[in-house]
Amino acid sequence: MATEKFTVSGSQVLEKVKQLIREGNIRRVRLLHNDRTIIEIPLSLGAPAAAITIMAAPILAAIGAFAALVTECTIEVEKVDSDSADTDKE
Repeated sequence: MATEKFTVSGSQVLEKVKQLIREGNIRRVRLLHNDRTIIEIPLSLGAPAAAITIMAAPILAAIGAFAALVTECTIEVEKVDSDSADTDKE
């Protein structure tokens, strides 16, 4: 499993998280502020994008409220490796 980190300003947090969810190969998203986990969002694999968006609406609202309070935070993303995803299917 690959992990990526993005440092963004508070005003960009919500848009970046939405973009990452749309990519679809995400297993988990964490929002960190001063190296402390503020919000952790587990995402199920293979769920339809519409279902993820509907279920994520309250979470996205919480992220928006959090983003209004901080000037900068780190988004840590656990991505599914394409090799391990193929292996899991067998």
